[in-house]
Amino acid sequence: MSINIPRGTQDILPGTVEKWQHIEKIATEICRNYQYKEIRTPIFEHTELFQRGVGDTTDIVQKEMYTFTDRGDRSLTLRPEGTAAVVRSFVENKMFGDPNQPVKLYYNGPMFRYERPQSGRYRQFVQFGVEAIGSEDPAIDAEVMALVMDIYKTAGLQKVELVLNSLGDKDSRVAYRNALIEHFQPRIGEFCEDCQSRLEKNPMRILDCKKDREHELMKSAPSILDYLNEYSRTYFEKVQSYLTALGIDFTIDPTLVRGLDYYNHTAFEVMSRADGFGAITTLCGGGRYNGLVSQMGGPDVPGIGFAFSMERFLAAMEAEGIAWEDDNRLDCYVVSLGEEAKDYTVKLVHDLRTAGMKAERDYQNRKMKAQFKAADRLQARFVAILGEDELKENKINIKDMETGEQQEIALDQFVETLRKKMEEK
Repeated sequence: MSINIPRGTQDILPGTVEKWQHIEKIATEICRNYQYKEIRTPIFEHTELFQRGVGDTTDIVQKEMYTFTDRGDRSLTLRPEGTAAVVRSFVENKMFGDPNQPVKLYYNGPMFRYERPQSGRYRQFVQFGVEAIGSEDPAIDAEVMALVMDIYKTAGLQKVELVLNSLGDKDSRVAYRNALIEHFQPRIGEFCEDCQSRLEKNPMRILDCKKDREHELMKSAPSILDYLNEYSRTYFEKVQSYLTALGIDFTIDPTLVRGLDYYNHTAFEVMSRADGFGAITTLCGGGRYNGLVSQMGGPDVPGIGFAFSMERFLAAMEAEGIAWEDDNRLDCYVVSLGEEAKDYTVKLVHDLRTAGMKAERDYQNRKMKAQFKAADRLQARFVAILGEDELKENKINIKDMETGEQQEIALDQFVETLRKKMEEK
C-alpha cells in the first residue's frame, strides 16, 4: 500500500526550495536592517493561548484549529498564526524589561489551519511575520508597513497595493459596534449562520464574511471612519502622514477589518494586483493589537505586526513573471579513472569543500564519459581529471568548461590553484 502526502500539505523539492530560500534571505536581511531579531516559538501551544489571544468568535478558533489532547490530558493546538505565541513569549520571558524598546522580533515557520485547500492556500503553510511590541508611536505603524513593502519591492514585485483602515480605540469600537448592530439586525436572517452568531458577539466580523460579501447591506454598512473619536482620528492621520513622507502609496478601505479579534487602530493588507493572480488577492495582513499583551498576563503595552504567506508570495512572483538567478553552479567536478585514483578523490573533494568551493565526484562507478556528462548536468565550471598515471606522477588535469582550456598542475598545488582560478571568474 502506498502512503501519500496528507491533503492540504506539500513537498517542497530541490529546484523549488531555492526560491523559498531566496525570499527568506531577502526578508531576513531587511528585518536586520530595521533592527528586528529572530524569535522561534513552539509549533504547538496550549489551546487556551489561541482561544484568548486570537478570539473565540474567529473562524480560526471555531473551525480551523488542529487541537489534540496529549497523554497528560492537556489540550494542545498546532499554531494557526504567529502573533499570539510571540506575545506569550514576550510576557513569559519578561522582554518588557529589556532596556531596548520597543522589542522588535521576526519569525518564519509553519502554521496549521483546517480549511479547504485551494490555489496558494494549504493546511500546513509557512508564514513570515514581524512584531514590534512596546510603542504606541504611530511612526512604528508606518515602519512596519514600510518594512513589508520593502521586502516585496526588493523581491521585484511591482503590482502590489497597500490597503489600510483604522479600527479605532475601545471607545470608538463600542460606538461602531452599536451602529453595526442597528444596521444589520432588521435583516440578519438573510445572512449566513456565522454572521447571525456574530451580530451580538462581534458584529465587525460580519464585514469580513466571504459568503455574504455581495449582500446589499454590506455595501451600505456604516463606515468605522465616521465613528472614530478625536484620539483615534488623529492617530490614523499621523500614520498616513508618515507613509506619505516615506513615499509609500496606499489606499484607505473602511471595510477592512481583518479576521482576528485582537486588532485595533491601524489595520492593513497588501494586495496583489497582478493579472491572473486569482480571486483572493491578499498577500499580507497585519495591524495594531493594543491590549493583547495585558490580556496574556503582561503589562499594558501596545504592539503591531504583520504576517505574510510564503506560498502566496511565490504565487505573486510567478503571476508577475519575475525570474531570478540561482547561482548554484558547481565549481569543480572531479573525474577519476582507476581504483586508487577514485579512493584519492574522496579526500580531494573534501579539501575543495573545506576551502569554500562547491565540489562533487562520482559515486556510481561510472566511466569517464558518463562522469563528464554528470559534470555538464551540474554546470561545473571546472572538471579535474585524475587517473592512475597522474596519481603516480603527483599531477592532475584541470579543464575550464567555458573556454575548453586544459592545464596540468602538481597535485599538491591543485586546491590553491583552483581557488585562484575561481577568484578570477
